[in-house]
Amino acid sequence: MNQNDNIEALFKRLEGEFDTKNSPQGHNARFMQRLNKEQPMSSGKPKIAYWKIVSAFAAVITLAFLLTGVFSPAAQETSGLASVSPEMAQTQEFFNTAINTELERLNSFESQAAKQLVNDAMLQMENLEQEYLKLVVDLEESGNDKRVIHAMIKNFQSRIDLLQHVISTIEGIELINQSNTDESII
Repeated sequence: MNQNDNIEALFKRLEGEFDTKNSPQGHNARFMQRLNKEQPMSSGKPKIAYWKIVSAFAAVITLAFLLTGVFSPAAQETSGLASVSPEMAQTQEFFNTAINTELERLNSFESQAAKQLVNDAMLQMENLEQEYLKLVVDLEESGNDKRVIHAMIKNFQSRIDLLQHVISTIEGIELINQSNTDESII
């Protein structure tokens, strides 16, 4: 209770110094009028902190680029499936393009429910990326073992499946919300 003792001591020390006078007549109305003049009251709609939405969107895009290796194309060329053969390099490029496309679709959703699903999906994508990086090391150590190559391709497919599943789930939720809104209007 040391903290309570400190608070009580503070109040005892400041006793008699508090302003307990009533405000002049009409003070509150003048204050509200002045406040509304500087910052008009909203029309009932909650204000959206756009900077939060933009910063979250930027973080998701940055994470997506980092996951797909856009910032380091030279490393992408020499590691992973691309290091096996030109055909595998094309395969890796195809998967990266497909993943980026799905990430763009995923990031286009703006509802609060969608944001939670997007955040969860990005955590799962990070886990899949970590697994892929382990497979890259395994591929280098195994000398292009076909089982590792197959696991890498399956990892890419899992990422695309995850993104498509989350997108279809969000679209389903938004469709249900839209139909509920339409029914409530009728």
